[in-house]
Amino acid sequence: MVKAGTKVLRGEVYWVNLDPTIGAEIKKTRPCLVVSPDDMNAVLPRVIVAPLTSKGQALGCRPEVVIGGKSGRLLLDQIRCIDKSRLAGKLGAVDAALWHDVLLKMLS
Repeated sequence: MVKAGTKVLRGEVYWVNLDPTIGAEIKKTRPCLVVSPDDMNAVLPRVIVAPLTSKGQALGCRPEVVIGGKSGRLLLDQIRCIDKSRLAGKLGAVDAALWHDVLLKMLS
């Protein structure tokens, strides 16, 4: 779990426990990218994340990224809001140039 007071920034990747889930929601503990803006992350007890997977169907809403030397797909179709207590170890960060435009197109 991330220590209280830890600054969580957009573009950072953390291990996140996504359970419990329902139906086709992505399960288990996996890396997730923080997509919520830094001003929100600074004051609220929750963040918006998008899970990463090493598998999954290639779709326009699933850009390929590399984190920790491993390639995977960013599942922007599975974004969700989580309490910061679900955040575990930080894995690194992903440049917004690789995913931000895709997210904006999805939500417009």
